[in-house]
Amino acid sequence: MVVLANAYAAAQGTAEVTTLHIFGMGVELVGFQGGIIVALLMGVVTAKLDIFFEKKVPEVIRLLVSPLLTTLVGALLLFTIIGPAGRGLSSGITNGLVWMTQNLGVFGYAVFSGLQQLVVITGLHHIFGAIEAQLLADTGRNFINPLMSVAIIAQGGAVLGYLLMHRDNTKTRELCIPSFISVLFGITEPALFGINLRYRFPIIGGCIGGALGGMVVYFTNLAAVGFGTTVLPGIALADPAGNGYVNYVIAHGVAICGGFIMTLVLGKFMDKTPAEASGTQGADAGVQEGTNVQADINAETGAQAAGQEEVFYGYAKGRLIKMEEVSDATFASKLLGDGVAVLPKEGKVYAPADGTVVSVFDTKHAVGFLTSCGTELFIHIGVDTVNLKGKYFTAHVGNGDTVKKGQLLIEFDKENIEKAGYDTVIPMIFTNFPPEKTLELSAPGEMNLDAPAAIVKGRA
Repeated sequence: MVVLANAYAAAQGTAEVTTLHIFGMGVELVGFQGGIIVALLMGVVTAKLDIFFEKKVPEVIRLLVSPLLTTLVGALLLFTIIGPAGRGLSSGITNGLVWMTQNLGVFGYAVFSGLQQLVVITGLHHIFGAIEAQLLADTGRNFINPLMSVAIIAQGGAVLGYLLMHRDNTKTRELCIPSFISVLFGITEPALFGINLRYRFPIIGGCIGGALGGMVVYFTNLAAVGFGTTVLPGIALADPAGNGYVNYVIAHGVAICGGFIMTLVLGKFMDKTPAEASGTQGADAGVQEGTNVQADINAETGAQAAGQEEVFYGYAKGRLIKMEEVSDATFASKLLGDGVAVLPKEGKVYAPADGTVVSVFDTKHAVGFLTSCGTELFIHIGVDTVNLKGKYFTAHVGNGDTVKKGQLLIEFDKENIEKAGYDTVIPMIFTNFPPEKTLELSAPGEMNLDAPAAIVKGRA
């Protein structure tokens, strides 16, 4: 059994790397810990391979052979082409940043501290440890440590900027506050992946703040006498020469303020996050990949006030049944939320109210919906129909489309789906239902597009 060498240890020269020869090529068996670029490239390649083999392999052996070929060819490409190319690209970015700090003066410092957190996304920031150790051995001072530290705190400033913009949103507060606390101790992954990258403009604001902090590091000749800790604990490593401790505080103050202010400024033009979709565990693979539509709704979205009533009309022609009668246990147990279901007479699904399409699945068997009053819906066509991979489904709307009640959303071939062995029941689920609202479901019976399927009321 061959064990892959740890990528971080290999980068620092502390692990022995085994070389395997494939078709005459020497392939180093090194893992891809933290290799986001490699992961992204492999995701694209694997998806393409899966589509290719699904088309080329005969249907009688497709279920067994297609995944096997996708895995085999994908693994071969990973170790021979994609892995080395992705690692080389990431290493080139890292080494280029270090070269700029040593040769381009204040510009190099600004670029390094401005882009360093993007290197964290690739996972190759661990290489900096070996570079810092060499700097200390050669010069006794480590200028990279404070540059990384201001880059980190600037992302924290971006988090605070986003928090201020959405301070009335409970979910935002729950996400931003712990992320900022982690930043204070040098850990930015929660802030980067939970907020800044997620909403795009905060990462830009943080990078600009980091660049401003890096300029202060250059002009004050700030450096550290060690490595390994940053931000609050990192002040203990600051070189005290030339008012080092004071300069450390100033550089971090400039960085956090820069990230904070630039996020507010950019948010005026780029903040487009009133609602979003994210995944949860559900009835089938499609549900597991993102069926639970979770919208960030605050007071400005027109959320339903107490006493108001919102009617949800028939979204499919057929017989309305209780959610408990759906054959799938996840729906029947209301694990995803309460709602109703329709046994359809035809293969069409309509909008039950005015609102916005939050997400249409690639397989087109499900759609997330947010009404104009802020109520979240999830409509799922059939049970386990994600396995059809979009076959027999046609979407008439796309992500972000504004629709009116009764507008056609999805069309599907009911007869062929049932012939393939799938239940075509259509649950409509009210997800993340807030406590200030109540849900009244219509009694089972015949359903048409003009009949109410459910009524949402604000609590008095």
